[in-house]
Amino acid sequence: MVCLIPAKPCRRFPDARNSIRCMFMKASWPTRNCHGFKMMNDSDSAVAIVQEQVQRAAREREPLCVTGGGTKRFLGRKPRGTPCSVRGIEGIVHYEPTELVVSVRAGTALKDLQDALSASGQMLPFEPPAFGEEATIGGTIASGLSGPSRPYRGAARDFVLGVRCLNGKGEVLRFGGEVMKNVAGYDIARLITGSMGTLGILTEVSLKVLPSPAYSETRTYEMRLDEAFGLMTSLLSRPLPVSASAFDDGRLRVRLSGSEAAVKAA
Repeated sequence: MVCLIPAKPCRRFPDARNSIRCMFMKASWPTRNCHGFKMMNDSDSAVAIVQEQVQRAAREREPLCVTGGGTKRFLGRKPRGTPCSVRGIEGIVHYEPTELVVSVRAGTALKDLQDALSASGQMLPFEPPAFGEEATIGGTIASGLSGPSRPYRGAARDFVLGVRCLNGKGEVLRFGGEVMKNVAGYDIARLITGSMGTLGILTEVSLKVLPSPAYSETRTYEMRLDEAFGLMTSLLSRPLPVSASAFDDGRLRVRLSGSEAAVKAA
């Protein structure tokens, strides 16, 4: 079970939010897609609507309940405030498979993004749980949830290269980009991942992707939890292509991924 608690204001360092805000750069939205053609402005209009809503809420000091697909309402505290949907901020901004990087707007359905990557033989390495077809990539990054490959490939935050968001004043901010190495010193994109929207409303994220494995096989073992720990310790000490594992209801499931020959020989 995963339990996430929304961040609270820090009493010891009351100026922390102001310091974080200064690290961001104001951003402008791209006007062309990955093929050089001018993008439709539907999502830009959706950003403007959300931005106006945030600004109004800031003036009136009213809370907002930011949602995408609404599939993770069970996480953290019970949401309150005026509904603010980012579902209309959708679409893939840039995707070049040879670069192993995709930039996508926050309201894009997670399934749509995964389908686009799959068509090019690629995947989101952290294998995020969806909790429904309405799940969005923005909600996925905001919640910071990762799948059973987390111990072997890394967490969601390890694959976030950059973000665009709206702060509490409704300003458009940017941090990071589409490069693999970030030398800025403060990796705010990683900090925002899993913050449940408390540091800003995500509008766009740039993610590192990886090629999908050529072959995968899942093996199931019935055993107690202590036995499962022992087996996993043994497996991980050997050069085996383990890519995921999960224990539930007396069953340990271990997935092996790689070339078919390597998996069969394991």
